[in-house]
Amino acid sequence: MKLFLMIVLAISSVILIASVLLQSGNSSGLSGSIAGGAEQLFGKKKSKGYEAILAKITAGAAILFVILSVVLVTME
Repeated sequence: MKLFLMIVLAISSVILIASVLLQSGNSSGLSGSIAGGAEQLFGKKKSKGYEAILAKITAGAAILFVILSVVLVTME
């Protein structure tokens, strides 16, 4: 059981790394960070398409990674 969970943890970590690296950057430089925060606040974020799918995959992989990490630590 522990070996299976460790394999799933490794797969989820690879998926998490790949999904983060495939996402495009939100801003460029200091001026972009100020404008990027305002765009997120006022709902200019894209809700469809490639970015949304990657965001959902990233969130799912991160949640799975954290849960599996906690479970494996408590199994000791």
